[in-house]
Amino acid sequence: MPAPPRPPFPVAVEPRAPRWVPWLPVLLLVLDLLAEAIVPDAVAAGFLLTALPVVAAFSYGPVLTAATTAGSLALQVVLALRAGHVDEQHHVWVYIATLLAGVMGTALSWQRIRQNRNLLHARTVAETLQRTVLRPVPDRAGGLRVAGLYRPAQAEVLVGGDLYEVCDTRFGVRVLLGDVRGKGLGAVRTVADVLGAFRATAHDTPDLVEIADQLDRAVLRDAADRGDDELFATAVLLQYRPGSDCVEIVNRGHTTPLLLAGRTITAIACPDELPLGLGHLVPEEEHGKPTAVALPPGSTVLLYTDGVSEARDATGAFYPLAPRLAALGTTSPDRVVTFLAQDVHEYAGLLADDLALLALTPEPA
Repeated sequence: MPAPPRPPFPVAVEPRAPRWVPWLPVLLLVLDLLAEAIVPDAVAAGFLLTALPVVAAFSYGPVLTAATTAGSLALQVVLALRAGHVDEQHHVWVYIATLLAGVMGTALSWQRIRQNRNLLHARTVAETLQRTVLRPVPDRAGGLRVAGLYRPAQAEVLVGGDLYEVCDTRFGVRVLLGDVRGKGLGAVRTVADVLGAFRATAHDTPDLVEIADQLDRAVLRDAADRGDDELFATAVLLQYRPGSDCVEIVNRGHTTPLLLAGRTITAIACPDELPLGLGHLVPEEEHGKPTAVALPPGSTVLLYTDGVSEARDATGAFYPLAPRLAALGTTSPDRVVTFLAQDVHEYAGLLADDLALLALTPEPA
């Protein structure tokens, strides 16, 4: 039985403080006791404990924060009794300050937990919407093994300007990978429109070029609705019929797909086509036919966005995609994607652009 699809993003988890934060109250308590033991005549007993409830509020819940407040007051009284100053005025004000800090710390702790829960809920909703727009990449589809990766440049947005889809249809497997001009929230609407149009046409339209033309019209309508004459999207469409020894590719202004065969990396030459949304600038009859690409046994087709090929290191040099893949020496989709996920990050650090890639290879006969 095929493995379940892998989500392109991790599941939302409740925000947690760094591991060292819960130890801050303990550190503060130790410092106070050390000061009291080393210089008892120079340090007023328990003064540092006044801040303990507020420090505890950053990592503990309201109940434990309130308990910390009670413990701080009790310890202050014990230390004051030891020094014989329990009822002196400045100590009384310390008790009052500690109590007020405890009330504020308990309220702060409650509010922090409430905000964390609201944030978790909002992120869960966002990830649900994200998976509606960008569905998980299936491990297998219509005789193909598939692996994919998606990383938005703005991690908090979850969905950026890159897009992908894999549809197993009666015409074979149809694959779309593209890049909308811009990134972040401004590109999400166009991403959703293009993916919706592709999902609607992939199952009913026999011709791959016609699918591309319909996506072109979808982007053009979106540009008209938004009043953005410069809106466009680059895209590459791929079709694979089960049992075939080749794939068909239509490239609309996108980065050149690669064919991986052992340590040989070949750029797949396709006719130059205008990006989606600009196709009206040339007659439809001039749109090229799909490019047939032979798939030798064990070879893999890699589709990627310019977030991979145009990633830069500290010196401004572009990521050397083909040489890195040639040195990898494997065409396994999973290993290729895993390698690029780590290698691009190590090469470029923080992403300046959205990143998406799909690796596809036929199942062994």
